Amino acid sequence: MSLKITEECINCGACEPECPNNAIYEGSKEWTISDGTKIKGFIINKLGIKIDVNCLQKPKKYDYYFIVPEKCTECLGFYDEPQCASVCPVDCCILDESNIESKEELLKKKKKLHT
Repeated sequence: MSLKITEECINCGACEPECPNNAIYEGSKEWTISDGTKIKGFIINKLGIKIDVNCLQKPKKYDYYFIVPEKCTECLGFYDEPQCASVCPVDCCILDESNIESKEELLKKKKKLHT
């Protein structure tokens, strides 16, 4: 599963530069799947919606940092643990129980984002 940032976030920004997938954004920022990745073309999200990887998306949160689940791999293939959670001073980077993914799915996503 990917991680999420809870409303306890103090907007310190420590997590953002640690993400190898560029999946973390400041609240109210637009984002794209292609930011910080090598992916091109389109992806199909979990809802079956086709998304242009270069198309600007609306922010997922406005008041605090957020993680884009389509890009989060729990740092698998890069590190032994999620880097956002390891640097967060208030422990608000947690597993997203509503977005369950297996280790294999996360590694497949990592490969798709970076090759």
